[in-house]
Amino acid sequence: MQHAITINKITPVTHDVRQIRCSRPSGYDFVPGQATEVAINKPEWKEEKRPFTFTSLDDADHLEFTIKIYSDHDGVTKQIGNLKEGDQLLVDDVWGTIAYQGPGYFIAGGAGITPFIAILRDLHRKGEMKDNHLFFANKTSKDIILEDELKSMLGSNVTFLLDQNDGVHHHGFIDENFLKKNIQDVSRPFYVCGPPGMVEAINKTLISMGATVEKVVFEK
Repeated sequence: MQHAITINKITPVTHDVRQIRCSRPSGYDFVPGQATEVAINKPEWKEEKRPFTFTSLDDADHLEFTIKIYSDHDGVTKQIGNLKEGDQLLVDDVWGTIAYQGPGYFIAGGAGITPFIAILRDLHRKGEMKDNHLFFANKTSKDIILEDELKSMLGSNVTFLLDQNDGVHHHGFIDENFLKKNIQDVSRPFYVCGPPGMVEAINKTLISMGATVEKVVFEK
């Protein structure tokens, strides 16, 4: 079933990421980590659906999406970047993506952090963040999504890695050497999201380190 939702607020998160807060239909329920197909409620874009994860909490009176805008080609996200408050989106029924299976390691690249945002916010409000770690890779410091909030929730259990050495954040990549150095317990769940090549390489490394297939959770 498709629902039309109205954009109530648009907030810049980074130079190319927008937080879009919308009305929430009655009875429209989801759990942290779930997603839906989203389209723009305009005749020429209504059939162009893209998957986005909810970044709002499940008991909020609104829906929130945190969306990276790719303005280098005329696609859905570029059009979303041009929307204004009062415009409408179309959302389908929710579907499962990354489900929380207990304390472990969250590994994200760029916009791959978005499926984890609601999960981490939910854990934080419940006081259940202990023993969860986040490794978050980006190109530059200006690309880090919600850096301050992630720091406040995770404290010393978040590590930001940058391709570019800025003298502040960790410089490097989430590769085999990094994982072997920073993972103490391969029996815990691993939550992985990012560019397909990154996810494939990380999953392969985790399995080689002794993680079981069942413990490596990622978008399929």
